[in-house]
Amino acid sequence: MPAPGTSAKSDERRRAVVVAAVEAFSHKGFYGTTTHEIAERVGISQPYLYRLYPNKQALFAAAVDHVSVVMTQTLTDHAASGERTAEEAMAAARDAYAALVADRTVLRFLMHANCAAGEPLVAQAVRECYAKQVATVRELLGDDDAVRQWFGTGMLDNVVAVLGLADVDESWARVLAAR
Repeated sequence: MPAPGTSAKSDERRRAVVVAAVEAFSHKGFYGTTTHEIAERVGISQPYLYRLYPNKQALFAAAVDHVSVVMTQTLTDHAASGERTAEEAMAAARDAYAALVADRTVLRFLMHANCAAGEPLVAQAVRECYAKQVATVRELLGDDDAVRQWFGTGMLDNVVAVLGLADVDESWARVLAAR
């Protein structure tokens, strides 16, 4: 059912625009990506894009929300199953996250989202994304210490992934990549 005051077609376009926005923003960030580029990816005009989203900040915030939903769904689908020890639950959650960021689009997008948090609407969306992820991880792993461990380990995993350290044969890279 479409949102009040919208049509199914405009809701479908919004989803397509958000998916295209995540891809575009993941490459050049909030400041380097134009709404024209995003509209072009979807095959719509820039004025139509502005009918769907009032400004670039609102579009970026919608993209952050989309990624947050995808992250939550991925973690709950792959990490929450049956009785597990705390270590097994953490390993399952890390595996689910690793699968999500394997193509680097989500990972790069999230890094750009953190960098664009100087924009008030973006900052609010990023905070809501972190809040949702904290709640999800707390539900999956059980307590605040596990949440902090998850985020700390995840940030290190992000650095290892984005820098391709698994393929760097130097001692410092092996330390960070835990190999």
